[in-house]
Amino acid sequence: MARKESITKDDIIQAAFAILQEEGIGQVTARKLAAKANCSTQPIFRVYKNMEELTEELFSRACDFFHDYYAQFPRQTVTPFVNLGQVYIKFAGEHKNLFKFVFLSDERFGRSMYDLVNGSEGFVGREIQAATSQGCSNASGLFMKMWIFIHGAACMTLTGDYDLSEQETVQMLKEAYQSFR
Repeated sequence: MARKESITKDDIIQAAFAILQEEGIGQVTARKLAAKANCSTQPIFRVYKNMEELTEELFSRACDFFHDYYAQFPRQTVTPFVNLGQVYIKFAGEHKNLFKFVFLSDERFGRSMYDLVNGSEGFVGREIQAATSQGCSNASGLFMKMWIFIHGAACMTLTGDYDLSEQETVQMLKEAYQSFR
């Protein structure tokens, strides 16, 4: 009779995700992961060919985490791109290591920045449609300007240089939208 596996693939990815959240992707090593999952490195390499394969799955899980975070965030305004900006900036502040891994990594496993933010739910596409329906003649161009602004603000949270309240953030994003429009 075959021995029952006590460490599952889900156990491994959960432990890896916990390390990622707490310490960053650079600390997700086979040895540290084995310690976190209470196993040897053998089960890790039984499930994954190598650490790069595990990192790619971890990247997908981190993207899903962001998309769930975005989907659950309450919409506070009808001004296009404001909710997107709020979510992105707040995510960077609350989940620094995940933000760095997903949005500041050199390796995105074949996904563009647009794909990462838009997700399968079409978050960005909906914002572009909303801007178009509100009379914006070049909503895609407006998105690019807003995105540069939003991404810069989010990156400022990583260094502690962004200290605006939620209300101030909403106001700033609304003003940016109007000025870029």
